[in-house]
Order: sequence, then C-alpha cells, then structure tokens
Amino acid sequence: MCYRHTGREAYIKCQRCGRNICPDCMVAAAVGFQCPDCVGRGAKQTRQASAKYGGTRSANPALTSWVLIGVNAAVWALILITGGNGSSWVSRLALLGRGRCVDGSNPAYYFPEHGTEQACSMIAASGRASDWVPGVADGAAWQLLTSMFTHVDVLHIGFNMLALWFLGPQLEALIGRTRFLMLYFGAGLTGSAVVYWLAAPEAQTYGASGAVFGLMAALLVIGLKIGGEITPLLMWIGINVVITVTGRSEISWQGHLGGFIGGLAITAMLVYAPKTHRTWWQFSGMGLLLVVILGSVLARTAVLA
Repeated sequence: MCYRHTGREAYIKCQRCGRNICPDCMVAAAVGFQCPDCVGRGAKQTRQASAKYGGTRSANPALTSWVLIGVNAAVWALILITGGNGSSWVSRLALLGRGRCVDGSNPAYYFPEHGTEQACSMIAASGRASDWVPGVADGAAWQLLTSMFTHVDVLHIGFNMLALWFLGPQLEALIGRTRFLMLYFGAGLTGSAVVYWLAAPEAQTYGASGAVFGLMAALLVIGLKIGGEITPLLMWIGINVVITVTGRSEISWQGHLGGFIGGLAITAMLVYAPKTHRTWWQFSGMGLLLVVILGSVLARTAVLA
C-alpha cells in the first residue's frame, strides 16, 4: 500500500527510502522513482552552484546588464521627448554641486550672477521666467545616483551601453548578481563623489561612464588575480584614458577617475577576501566604502553650503 494514500495499492518502492508509492506519488529520478518527501529533502540538501568569489552563480549573467541598459534607455527617451538638452529632467537628474538659477524657457542656460535661490526669485519677480535648480549641496542628494542613468547625446549613451553589454555579463558570471550590482553602483557612486569634490560646483555632470570605468577596473583586477591575458584590456583602458584626457573640456575626467578607483577597490575586496567568512569580509568592506563616500559627500557639502 502507498505510504501517503492509505488503501491504494502500490508496487513501486522509493529508490531512497524504500517506501511503497502509488503512481500519483512517483517522481522520476535518474534511476527509478522517488517519493515526494525524499525529493523535497534532496532539493534542500543540494547546494546551489557558487560563483567563483562567493554568492550564487547567475543563471543568466546577461539579465542584470539588460535591465540596467533598459533603465538608461528609458531615462534617455524621457529626456529626448521632453526637449533633449533643454529638458527640465536633465536639471533634476544630473549631478550639480551647488544650485543654480536657470532660464525658465531654456533650462540649458543659467544665470551665474544669480547664485542663490533668493537672487533667482528676484529675476522671476521682474517678469522673466526663471527656475531654481538645487544641487547636492542644497539637499538634492539623489543626483549622486540619478546622474548615473542620465544621458542626452545618442553617442554618449550608445558607447556607455555598448561597453556595459560587453563587460557586464562577463563580470556577473564571475562574481554573481549581487556582487555585480555592488560593483556597478559602488563604482558609480565613487565617481559621483569625486565629481562632487573636484568638478566646478556649477558644472552639470551626467552619464554612466563612472560605473563603466569601474567595470573595466574590475576586469583588470580579476585578470591580474587569475594570471590572464590582460594586454587587450590594457589597450582598451589606455584608449579611453586618452579620449578622456584629450576631451576633458567636455568629458568628466573626475567621474571616470572616481569610477575606476571605486572599481579597483571594490573588486579587490571581492576577489582577495579571505575564503573563511568571505561574505562577511566582502560586505563589511563594501559597507566601509559607503561610509567613506557618505563622509566625503557630507564634508564637501559643508564646504559648499
């Protein structure tokens, strides 16, 4: 009789526990059949495949990169259909060290001589359209994050997303989804913090380049760790450095530098963490980095406020 269905005849035995099971309880196994209880216990005892440096291996390493690309594309489309460079969304999402007074009819233009919200309101009182756009020092801390997803020029977003598509799946396959997201956002926020400190307070900065430079740095660290061939990667990094230096009047070298440094630091924490209590060391290191970023932002805000 079946052990689960009293009174039902059963002629098959579970290959693991030996109990009789009826056709409704038979679960096909590699050899013979197993009962539902043994299948459930086996699933709990089977460890999920681990990534090389801890965490669970991603079933689809490209998924996270696709989602990030989708978010970037959605923000770019929003900016494009609301005026492109003149869209008010650029002012809201881009990183601005200190607030500025913008032309109400053309947010891309601002009044540098009216550097306070009160002075900006005087322009509005005179009958000319103007809007005060706050910066990080004025409390718009979200810009440190949202600027990472903000693009205006099609070539800008195109190059960044192409690089993310090439680099992201490789890294997620090595470090898993959670650690990949730690890397991406950690490098991006480090880039934003360096921009906040080193760029002119009135300069508007945006783009995913800081996070992308962090991914390049991550592959470099892992390549050195495993003794891989890194010459092509060094050439690619070198080309991007040359482009950054030669175009520094239009390109945020601060964001690129900060993102690269953040990528180096985070990846070193991930791949060189002791195997004993590896997860604790990795997440503690990331927590320490976030504290440093927060401290630097607060210190800079104190200077600009």
